[in-house]
Amino acid sequence: MHIRLGCLHSTLVFLTQIAILIQWTTRLANAEQCRLQLHRNGDLDPPVNGGNNIPTNGTYTDGGPTATTDPSGSTSATSTSTSTSPSMTPVTPFNYSRDKIRGVNLGGWLVLEPWITPSFFERTGNKDIIDEYTLGQLLDHGTAQDMLKQHWESWITEDDFIAMKAAGLNHVRIPLGYWSVPMTSDDTAYSTSPDPYIPGAWTYLLRGLNWAKKHGIHVIVDLHGAPGSQNGYDNSGQRTGNPQWALGGDNVARTVDTLRFIAANAGGLIDVLELLNEAAGFRGDDWAAAIRKFWLDAYDAVRAAAGDGMKVMIGDAFLGVNSWTNFLVPPRGHDVLMDFHEYQIFSDGELDRSTDDHIRFACQYNDVLPAFAGGNIWTVVGEWSNAVTDCARWLNGRNVGARWDNTYSTTGGRYHGSCSGYTGSYTNFSDAYKEVLRRYFEVQIEIGERVQGWVFWTWKAEEADEWSYQKGLEGGWIPRDPTDRKYPNICS
Repeated sequence: MHIRLGCLHSTLVFLTQIAILIQWTTRLANAEQCRLQLHRNGDLDPPVNGGNNIPTNGTYTDGGPTATTDPSGSTSATSTSTSTSPSMTPVTPFNYSRDKIRGVNLGGWLVLEPWITPSFFERTGNKDIIDEYTLGQLLDHGTAQDMLKQHWESWITEDDFIAMKAAGLNHVRIPLGYWSVPMTSDDTAYSTSPDPYIPGAWTYLLRGLNWAKKHGIHVIVDLHGAPGSQNGYDNSGQRTGNPQWALGGDNVARTVDTLRFIAANAGGLIDVLELLNEAAGFRGDDWAAAIRKFWLDAYDAVRAAAGDGMKVMIGDAFLGVNSWTNFLVPPRGHDVLMDFHEYQIFSDGELDRSTDDHIRFACQYNDVLPAFAGGNIWTVVGEWSNAVTDCARWLNGRNVGARWDNTYSTTGGRYHGSCSGYTGSYTNFSDAYKEVLRRYFEVQIEIGERVQGWVFWTWKAEEADEWSYQKGLEGGWIPRDPTDRKYPNICS
């Protein structure tokens, strides 16, 4: 029998990939779960949009299939959707210097947040499970894995991508935890153990990337959680008052290698790779310096792995965009975007603002962001929402209340009002409140479209419709066409 050399090479590549998969699976099966101390700090206060001066930054939200991938980035994944979806829509390169990003985050899918899917955490039967870190620590591995698989299969489906496209959205931002990236010892000199996290979301990321390509939607993949936690919020995977990511050790270097792996193995389906979400530069000069060096090192690693075609996104690290003047501009960097987040609900001072005050405060960004983008790098409002209260259950962390009704802390704060009618099902929202949501939606759209665009947080939430783009469309305070304005020139 004569075997062509090309076929033999393909066979060897396939066998090598199978061996790597077996090695990875075996290591996960044999690994012991880490039993580090759980920090239960309910008062993790992010920076706020306070005062009367022009704001410098926003704040945060608290908070299978089969697939194959080759080193070139060619990826395929099976779909279980039963929708009557259209045939493949050609995805032409997005012109970030001219066209506006109009997107939505797929929050709570591949990185859990208790406020987005509270029922998941309730089903664990353990109140000490407050994030994915403690899920892996405190729940039987097999049980947790089964729960996660069911969640990954059902929370986002192909039908969601079809609906997003129909709503005039052209981008999705997909948060991903480092523990879901299947690196082996061939990919890094540092630990590849995901413990105590439960891995397995990688194949669902690939599935989502293919759905996006199929339906003509561009993708920002966002590394949302890094080893040691980059901010201490549950949206990093671990809610802790003592995050360790920037404080020496191998965490930062391992994060760089993780991004290199993503770029090399899925870069062909990614338009923008965000190096890290909401790194906590406010924690001190050591953190700010580590983040600055990390942006440079990670940018170089991604460029080396994926070439010049993919865009790279950094964040302002809660330091304000002007802290990054002349950073990663040409010739040092190219095709770089700045991610800026805008919330006004994580302090009593912000919650004191009337609707008009919220709008006036937001409008001040029109003096800040375009000036920065015009002289530096493309800028995107990558997270924002309609919410004018922090009433969504567990928004500030599981077992933590809201500042709005003064259930957040027993040591201070003040009562702003009842949460009734401000969160939950929109069927309980008054017409006046829906009008507030519409005005707040439009002012933030205006901010985003003064620069390179916007990405709403989040597509769906189980019981906080004021945070849900999907429910906003259904309830009428988000227009079916994102260019439709009920309040044109709202900042004028």
